Amino acid sequence: MKIVIDDKIPYIKGAFEEKAEVIYLPGSKTTPDIVKDADVLVTRTRTICNEKLLSGSSVKFIATATIGFDHIDIDYCATHGIQWTNAPGCNSKSVEQYIASVLMVLATKKNLQLKELRMGIVGVGNVGKKIARLCDLLGMKVLLNDPPRERTEGSSGFVSLQTVMEEADIITLHVPLNMKGEDATYHLADEPFFAKLKRQPVLINSCRGEVVETEAVKTAIAQQQISSFVCDCWEHEPGIDLDLLSQTELATPHIAGYSKDGKALGTQMSVHAVNTFFNLGLNDWQPSGVEKPQNPVIEINGSGLTEQQILAKAILATYDIRQDDATFRNNTAQFEQLRGDYPTRREFPAYTIIPTKITDETIAKLRQLGFNIDNK
Repeated sequence: MKIVIDDKIPYIKGAFEEKAEVIYLPGSKTTPDIVKDADVLVTRTRTICNEKLLSGSSVKFIATATIGFDHIDIDYCATHGIQWTNAPGCNSKSVEQYIASVLMVLATKKNLQLKELRMGIVGVGNVGKKIARLCDLLGMKVLLNDPPRERTEGSSGFVSLQTVMEEADIITLHVPLNMKGEDATYHLADEPFFAKLKRQPVLINSCRGEVVETEAVKTAIAQQQISSFVCDCWEHEPGIDLDLLSQTELATPHIAGYSKDGKALGTQMSVHAVNTFFNLGLNDWQPSGVEKPQNPVIEINGSGLTEQQILAKAILATYDIRQDDATFRNNTAQFEQLRGDYPTRREFPAYTIIPTKITDETIAKLRQLGFNIDNK
């Protein structure tokens, strides 16, 4: 048995070595010659798993350690007996942390009271549900738009995209990339979309680059149809539009889901999927060696601070998007390297807060976000 693994997938070395021949390679070097006698590919989004790569190969199973799977030609796989799996929800807590940081930075820069704002969430799956919970904790009014879920579950709790466009102060996109069909999301945010916005909202894209049309969003910024654009996912990655980058409020190189926790979970889900398919006896395998935060203890004195300011201190102590923004702007030609060598980021549960002069109500919200509390 031969398994080819993308060498950027963390914590996976040693998982399969006793069961198979294992080859670790960069995604760009995973070629037809390499995979022709492989049984399994464990991969990421940069490896396009299509006929060009897979034709004539012995590949039986593909596991992508990512939430997205548009790099896998599922029709080709279906007609050639190749099973595949992704890792849905593995990075949802990481994206929640990313959006929390965005909101706190915007609130600080623009002197916003988040509890006075309406958040439109387009796409309410694994990620969107966590963002909705986050915004609810922050006291924001939440507008949920998810046509597939609405058709299945009924209209209660959901609003139309038109309502989001008319009423939201901030719009955050969390949809998969669908190129066609009733739920197509390719260029969802296009010129007609921006023309219908009523409140000059902030737009955040941390799902797929092609969901936002580049020229349309540049026009929207120039015409002040939106007040600012926060972008983690870009069309034509890694060859992104530098003119758009210069006009963004906050910009990052597709790392919203790049916490160590999210990556470890994605790896675990992939290993377990391969194990289940081939019955390898790895049911209890878990990733090890996940790096701890440099400063896992956060001391917060809430004297004279509002609840929003206290929550901001906690959130930004774990992740401050402004650091990634500055690094990206200074190294725009190194998009892939910035992703591949992304530094340690741990999610809220990896941190303990020591609170002073903070109300029980605010402490409860910190716990709900996932923080540990040490009431010394």
